Amino acid sequence: MMMNSVIGGYARLETKIDALGGRDVIGIASRGLFVLLLLPYYVNSALTKIDGFGLSAGAFAQILPPIAEQYLYDTSAIPFFPWHLIVWAGTLGEFVLPILIVAGLFTRLAALGMIGFVVVQTVVDVVFHGAALGALANGLPTELIDHRLLWISLLVALVFAGGGKLSVDRFLSHRRA
Repeated sequence: MMMNSVIGGYARLETKIDALGGRDVIGIASRGLFVLLLLPYYVNSALTKIDGFGLSAGAFAQILPPIAEQYLYDTSAIPFFPWHLIVWAGTLGEFVLPILIVAGLFTRLAALGMIGFVVVQTVVDVVFHGAALGALANGLPTELIDHRLLWISLLVALVFAGGGKLSVDRFLSHRRA
């Protein structure tokens, strides 16, 4: 009898939470957390890659360290194809994808792009910059793998939930309908 009461109470709670619009809440909350936790990081990182209207030596040092070293950090000596193209793509991605997520425009696609970005960034950090990936879930708050998986989990929520009611995506879908 008591078990039926507990199960019934839980079912009523689920119904009330579902009525709140879970996907919308997740989308809006995830975008809010992205703004608070990751947007400043990515904006600051992206700004270090620009020098006037061109790419800085730091952009190459961050994205393609072996190429930057090979050409002694002289960006004018680095061949455009494929190296400048790769660094421009990474730099533009670092600017554009976060802006799309914040606006809630093409949210799911932007979040997928950011997941790929975080994976590539992590590989570059470990392989070229000597960062320690760390051990997964060992209780240490400084492990790179734990941080990056938390970032990815936030982005996965956006892939599945979308941007929520307060997004350009929602506005455009209502205009289309």
